[in-house]
Amino acid sequence: MHSLANIDAFVRAVEEGDFTRAARKLDVTASAVSRRISRLEEELGVKLFHRTTRALRLTEDGRDFHARCQRILAELDEAKESLTRARARPTGVLRVEAPQVIGQLVLAPALPRFLARYPDLEVRLTLRDQVVDPVSGGADVHLRLGPLEDSTLIAKKLTVARLVACASPGYLERHGVPVTPADLARHDCLGFMRDERPMPWLLREGSAPLQVQPRARVHTNHGATLRDLAVAGLGIAWLFDFMVARELASGALVPVLEAHAGETRPIHVLHPSGRHLPSRVRVFLDFVATLFTAAR
Repeated sequence: MHSLANIDAFVRAVEEGDFTRAARKLDVTASAVSRRISRLEEELGVKLFHRTTRALRLTEDGRDFHARCQRILAELDEAKESLTRARARPTGVLRVEAPQVIGQLVLAPALPRFLARYPDLEVRLTLRDQVVDPVSGGADVHLRLGPLEDSTLIAKKLTVARLVACASPGYLERHGVPVTPADLARHDCLGFMRDERPMPWLLREGSAPLQVQPRARVHTNHGATLRDLAVAGLGIAWLFDFMVARELASGALVPVLEAHAGETRPIHVLHPSGRHLPSRVRVFLDFVATLFTAAR
């Protein structure tokens, strides 16, 4: 059986690009890293690196073996972390950044349960819709609504949010139920605006996308306010399904134009790369995944 120390030295050398930096990570000498990798090559009977004076380059066998080693070490780390989590309670400050609508309507209602489960944690939740550089932003965990930009962070998709048109039963009794997107011209709509500009609704006509600028007496940049105005019977709103899940379930809002809905946005959680995430981050990642699983 290959020594885990030899395998760890090999993986570190690949990640760092040379033996010296790998040695610093492992707190050993560069010659010790070289010896461990040489022993591993002897045990395997293959050459893992093309060594030059300038850089290390994996052989084809080395690439295959590296991929397998990463999975093995990740599973080992996860097993260790699971045992640690079972014995110790996460502590410290957890910094979370999220869009306002997710923070207000999903995270905030769930935080009491999370904090009751982990009483030694302190959460600092920043809500903003402007996308900032997640690496320099300083948060431990970022939630994102919509397409992702390139980043060195690890991203996990939590769900795909769907936009739905909905109105209160009272509004529909007074004004009728729209059947086609063209019917919206005769209805009061509730519009979302970004940077002071009203945003169009992206519907579908058959298989073709259809952009509609609804006739709206009220525009706001606050999604929860749009939901509340719709419940109050002021008009038809175009909102993400997770924002109105309870209202649709209770009948306070009724979906309309379902055959013409088509716009979706992914929701991701992002966190730093690395095999050794703090337990406070791991437990939050597990927790936030359950929030969107329940919403699906």
